[in-house]
Amino acid sequence: MDHSSIHLLSHLHLQALWTSLIIIVVFCITFLKGFGPHLFKRTKKQKLPLPPGPKPWPIIGNLPEMVANRPTFRWIQKLMNEMNTEIACIQLGNVHVIPVTCPTIACEFLRKQDANFASRPTSMTTTLISRGYLTTTLVPFGEQWKKMRRIVGNDLLSTTSHQRLEYKRVEEANNLVFHIYNNCKNNIANGNNNVGLVNVRDVAQHYCCNVMKKLNFSRRYFGEGKKDGGPGSEEVEHLDAIFTMLKYIYDFRVSDYVPCLRGLDLDGHEGKVKKAIETVGKYHDPIIEQRIKEWDEGSKIHGEDFLDILISLKDANNNPMLTTQEIKAQIIELMMAGVDNPSNAVEWGLAEMINQPKLLQRATEELDKVVGKERLVQESDISKLNYIKACAREAFRLHPIVPFNVPHVSIKDTIVGNYLIPKGSHILLSRQEIGRNQKVWGNEAHKFKPERHLIMNKSEVVVLTEPDLKFISFSTGRRGCPAIMLGTTMTVMLFARLLQAFTWTAPPNVSRINLAENNHDILLGHPLVALAKPRLTPELYAMHDK
Repeated sequence: MDHSSIHLLSHLHLQALWTSLIIIVVFCITFLKGFGPHLFKRTKKQKLPLPPGPKPWPIIGNLPEMVANRPTFRWIQKLMNEMNTEIACIQLGNVHVIPVTCPTIACEFLRKQDANFASRPTSMTTTLISRGYLTTTLVPFGEQWKKMRRIVGNDLLSTTSHQRLEYKRVEEANNLVFHIYNNCKNNIANGNNNVGLVNVRDVAQHYCCNVMKKLNFSRRYFGEGKKDGGPGSEEVEHLDAIFTMLKYIYDFRVSDYVPCLRGLDLDGHEGKVKKAIETVGKYHDPIIEQRIKEWDEGSKIHGEDFLDILISLKDANNNPMLTTQEIKAQIIELMMAGVDNPSNAVEWGLAEMINQPKLLQRATEELDKVVGKERLVQESDISKLNYIKACAREAFRLHPIVPFNVPHVSIKDTIVGNYLIPKGSHILLSRQEIGRNQKVWGNEAHKFKPERHLIMNKSEVVVLTEPDLKFISFSTGRRGCPAIMLGTTMTVMLFARLLQAFTWTAPPNVSRINLAENNHDILLGHPLVALAKPRLTPELYAMHDK
């Protein structure tokens, strides 16, 4: 047996020992706390069965299987496929986790009985990121959520605010094409015929982050930035920290299902999240604190962005409606909410379309017909770009950013589909499996076919929302995303500017883009790198903002 084999066996042995230790600790602590009698008492009260699922161990439920089968979402998908069920119940500690892969059942939870599932779970990461649940999306149902939801919906994301801040979003759409064009132009000296190799994931994520920075702070760069429109080191560090928080925000952790183990950081996530929060705070907090000082001193009296709006809000007694901590937490949540979905959908969509050049041709033909080649596409064109929006819908359907929707929590014992859903259950809508459900999408559910959304759409205008949850873009109900207008605009503008301003092909010596997913998540396994070539006149790529 060679050294590597011995090392592997040793690693596996230690992992198994660690898993067993966790189980023993969980069992002992929960038993000593009198947890077991409560479990058995509740079981006797059940009149209806729970949804089907693996047989749980006493007290600890299916935590051993969860720890032994990573990533957890793939284990859940495999279980449901083996059981041939579209709703399941997996007991993790004292929590019933209810994954759903059927749009009809999903609508039962989020439309017909929405009021019963309007809360959120608490966890180590959500506690840290929301600064003790001061925000909107991450906060359990209650007065704080109601207050912040009103502010975000009525003051930040209203139609009036959206229209007033359009110029900031357009500046970033201009910077996007300016930056990619410079990438192409710099290759002329190398004999590459004005063609640039572009990391689409990188430019898409920074575009989305730039839009949110402009809306929040009225700035693109925390540092000096780059003359070619690209991010500086500060922007790279900031974006990496945002995506670190997104990566761990609702990951499956033992301690989140056994509260008495919180603080032990068994999975090693707490340190990473704290460091990411510290990094983001390094860039956000000085801006926020300086802006609050300006408003207090009266040197600032007009609102330019989301931060100004949050600071200037007053209650009935003319006192600030929000504390500094609430403002800081909400700004982070807004930043996180804006960067991932549009960039992921466009990266996947463009990768699929490069492999199907006819789709690219149809998209550019629509842009040439609606917009022409004498000007860049604008937000006012979005309503007419039905095929571009169909491509975006298909990307949301087939390639969601994460396996599950943000969890919902039942606030009381409820019946769904003749199953008991106990109070405190975590409802996980499988974004990937719902979007690929063959009962809805047919035998070609796994194929990228934008035209399916043109056929299914009964109105003349294609939209990115899907209220019947045949796929999940912005969800629905009380906890649905309030940023539908902003999310739609960012997604379509990113897609449309890339497709109008450049032709896209696979890199040299690559016949097709590899569409394999990551093993540990469902992102494109390798960031999309493609050849871009300008297709408009040079003057359209010049920057027009200051």
